[in-house]
Amino acid sequence: MVEEDGPAGSPAWMATFADLMSLLMCFFVLLLSFAEMDVEKFKQIAGSMKMAFGVQNEFELEDIPKGTSVVATEFSPGQTSDTPIETIQQITDQTTDPSLRVGDGELDDAEAEELLQEKITALLAETEADAEKLKDMLEDETQTGKVDVESDGRTITVRIREQGSFPSGSATLNTDFVPVMARIRDALVEIPGTISIEGHTDSTPLRGGRYESNWGLSSSRALSVTHELLREGLLKDDRMMVVGFADTRPFTFNDTVEGRASNRRVEIVIRQGIDDAENTELDNIREINPDALDILGIE
Repeated sequence: MVEEDGPAGSPAWMATFADLMSLLMCFFVLLLSFAEMDVEKFKQIAGSMKMAFGVQNEFELEDIPKGTSVVATEFSPGQTSDTPIETIQQITDQTTDPSLRVGDGELDDAEAEELLQEKITALLAETEADAEKLKDMLEDETQTGKVDVESDGRTITVRIREQGSFPSGSATLNTDFVPVMARIRDALVEIPGTISIEGHTDSTPLRGGRYESNWGLSSSRALSVTHELLREGLLKDDRMMVVGFADTRPFTFNDTVEGRASNRRVEIVIRQGIDDAENTELDNIREINPDALDILGIE
């Protein structure tokens, strides 16, 4: 019996299989074409596979190995620049004061002028506050017209009028005025500064009496006030200075009775000036503004 051979050629399913393989190959080729190669991950995977399979290559080292990071790869170093500062700062070489900037730099004209104005304002405010304190402590005397208190720059003047203080042509204080001098003395203890006791008269010449001229009368009255202020030892001698001006510095005109009465006076002049703590700034103030000390009333 003779067996019959099957149909010639590949089976029918091979055509379908070949089509399927072609489609799969095209699919993976498309996937590969759309994919992005991550070089870092590829190197990590390749390195892991080398270690897993024992494959190690040796390369000759030419450069120092450099590490990479997200900051290094994603950010570039920026350029530094100076930041302008618009604030005014004082300069000092004392490191104990936190409110001042330590250094030896120089201020520009605008900064120096502003610092100068602040300094002048602060000093004038101190003197004005002391003058107001004197007015409060001598309120009764100022209201009755026996004493006047005024300030100008860094100078405070307590003006004692002749009315009630001295008899006409005499340098002896009235006993009724001694308590007033005691209150003035207590007030001056709390006010800093040098004290100049200055006697003044009107322009009427003296005829007879104890004093030959207005110079002697003005000086003696200033000295009497000084002796009264130095009682009790509350005020120091080195703060005092006695001056007699006679009629050379009138307060007003001498052509009326009221004017001459105003000119007969003793003035207690308190000059505060600049204390030792501020002497280091004196030269700088003169360089910035030569007229600044005139504004403050400082000689």
